[in-house]
Amino acid sequence: MENNTAVEPAERILTITRVFDAPRALVFKVWTQPEHLAHWWGPSGFSLPTCQIDLRPGGAYRFQMRSPTGDIAWWHGVVREIVEPERIVWTCAVDRADGTSISGETTLTVTLEEYSGKTRLTLHQGVFESAAIRDDHSNGWNSAFDRLAERLASA
Repeated sequence: MENNTAVEPAERILTITRVFDAPRALVFKVWTQPEHLAHWWGPSGFSLPTCQIDLRPGGAYRFQMRSPTGDIAWWHGVVREIVEPERIVWTCAVDRADGTSISGETTLTVTLEEYSGKTRLTLHQGVFESAAIRDDHSNGWNSAFDRLAERLASA
């Protein structure tokens, strides 16, 4: 039997693991509900003026992210899998306000595990078009996760 599985280039894959001092159900809620996403999605200084999500397999999402200088980026994709409170999988593409691509389509998988009364979140995203785009996303996610920790503390 022939195996046609493509090998993902490691240099274009992003994996981040963070431990949050919050129960897994709360982390899932703050990750999946627009009223919470608007408070932490994006790097420090960014806002999320539009946050639409149909949280079911096959459902679409669309987030408008605004930079501190007013630049707009649209995050959008399709939900592939939701297993509350442990797993979220969706496609992800990021475009400028004029519709040109910032980041081609990737698959974003978030896994939430109970960890000594806290939650270990593992984000896996890829395959990016380049290592530079992966690095931009890494910086953005790490900043957003700092904001997520703040939101969890106040939720």
